[in-house]
Amino acid sequence: MKKFIPIIIIGVVVILGAGIGVFAYISGKTKFNDGYVNGNTPGNLYNEGLYCEYGDTIYFANPDDGGKLYSMDTNGGNLTKLCDDVVSSINADENYLYYVRDNPGSGNGALSFLSISTNGLCRIDRDGGADSILILDSDPCIYAALSGNYVYYVHYTSEEGSSVYKVKIDGSDRKQVDANPHYTCSVNGQYMYYGGLDTDHYIWRLDTENDTSGMLYGGNCWMPMVTDDSTAYFMDCDNNYAIARVDFATGEKTILAEDRADWYNVYGDYIYFQRNDAEAPALCRMRTDGSGYEELAFGNHMNINVTSTYVYFKDFVSEQTFRVPTYGTAEPEIFAPGKAE
Repeated sequence: MKKFIPIIIIGVVVILGAGIGVFAYISGKTKFNDGYVNGNTPGNLYNEGLYCEYGDTIYFANPDDGGKLYSMDTNGGNLTKLCDDVVSSINADENYLYYVRDNPGSGNGALSFLSISTNGLCRIDRDGGADSILILDSDPCIYAALSGNYVYYVHYTSEEGSSVYKVKIDGSDRKQVDANPHYTCSVNGQYMYYGGLDTDHYIWRLDTENDTSGMLYGGNCWMPMVTDDSTAYFMDCDNNYAIARVDFATGEKTILAEDRADWYNVYGDYIYFQRNDAEAPALCRMRTDGSGYEELAFGNHMNINVTSTYVYFKDFVSEQTFRVPTYGTAEPEIFAPGKAE
């Protein structure tokens, strides 16, 4: 046994050395973005970022394969498995996908310490392949969002707790941005918008050019989504978490629907939300001015992700995934894409 221990140590050193070599090679080959490219919509990222549309392709966490990373066309064809990682917070740019990895652990065996990075933040080529995966952060992470050549996310260690970090897309320049774990989902261009958590629930804006923040709106807001420089949507904590809109220029707030919302997503001219109602819970839709209110699916749902063709959502109890057309009306259907090798 005493001879076996040094062999294990040597093996670990070899593995780590190989990993460092692979990192140096991949980071040197990284294709960087021009300008402040964003990787997914704020609404999808608030809803765990299980679906991400880029061009004519949907990248998604396949519910029929344990949430592993897949791609398909916008209507569900050309199903392709990209890797075996269980994923959330999917982002895409011209060359890569970025995601939070949340793989099951490998147990408590004698060599379980060799199971490296079951959690963390990763990058993979858009056409997939385990050999193209680059680990950007091996610590537990959530709520990742791409801004240009950096990914912003909530990072956790037992020493620091949860805080906002950023890392360059080649894995370099990883650092803490804010000691508070603000949601990093609402990124628009070079700016990240977030609701205060430490002393207030105001809407703040972080400039990713220099990581400085300023307050935009002094309301009691939750999960703000900023779709342009002048307008934000949020759940109004002062009005039973009803969905509201504020005009930054005037400071005028408008309640768009009186219902309490559990989840919501803004896409184009529509807002999709889960109505919290003990007697008649439902996934609903309305226009961004509050008009055209309609019910899409009765029951309690979560994780509302929107693409150009379908709205995907989960039943709160069974976690079965359903979809309805993004535009027009139709009965909800089970989304069961199957598996691919």
